[in-house]
Amino acid sequence: MRNKKPSIVAVIPSRYGSTRFPGKSLALIREKPMVQWVYERAKRSSLLDRVIVATDDQRIMKAVAAFGGEAMMTSPGHATGTDRIAEVARSLDCDIVVNVQGDEPLIDPDMIDAAVRPLAEDPSLPMGTLAKLITDPAEARDPNVVKVVFDGNGFALYFSRAPIPWDRDQWAGKTSLADLGAGGPRYKHIGLYVYRKNFLLAYAAMPQTPLEMMEKLEQLRALEQGHRIRVVITERESFGVDIPDDLSKILQRIEESGIIA
Repeated sequence: MRNKKPSIVAVIPSRYGSTRFPGKSLALIREKPMVQWVYERAKRSSLLDRVIVATDDQRIMKAVAAFGGEAMMTSPGHATGTDRIAEVARSLDCDIVVNVQGDEPLIDPDMIDAAVRPLAEDPSLPMGTLAKLITDPAEARDPNVVKVVFDGNGFALYFSRAPIPWDRDQWAGKTSLADLGAGGPRYKHIGLYVYRKNFLLAYAAMPQTPLEMMEKLEQLRALEQGHRIRVVITERESFGVDIPDDLSKILQRIEESGIIA
């Protein structure tokens, strides 16, 4: 007898009060709010059964309703997107919850499927994410680009803002990060997360851990508590919007690639 297909729901955290770009979820990209771009691209995933926007603001709720999407109001007091997603997940009857970042309007549906597939096929996996090979030396040394190293079975060993792994022989004698090449292979983390629902609820309730607080990387909490994170390698890129100037970069990529929302 075949195993029953797990129920999979994507939740898009979308708050209004971004520090560097207030209201960015409603910023227009070709006459459509950014949250609509994320929602519609997530809906193209072949593995998702449902997509929900989790927000703390009625303006975003109204915008989602206007384009026919589904949204849920959450507490304005959440410190992280994970907390916001966990609040929504508590009310859902599902097996797997996907955290699709609300500021990545060009998210590729195939990336979502790639991250989801291991958990859909193996019920023992608690959490998964994505990584991409670094080819630009600037990304290897950029602390805003999170790096990940993983074992031979594809499970994360560590995430860091530092250029890991450190090639001792290649970089011997170097006195500045600016002197470092990309090295290789080195992978950057792409912040799309997949959780077993029960694990997500437990994970959100865990206290912060020392390495998490030091690196300011929430996923380290899972590793420090002894939980496995499955890392799937993707060749596709993801582009986030952090400041207003990033919108012009998104428009340029749309023009160059012929992406259709």
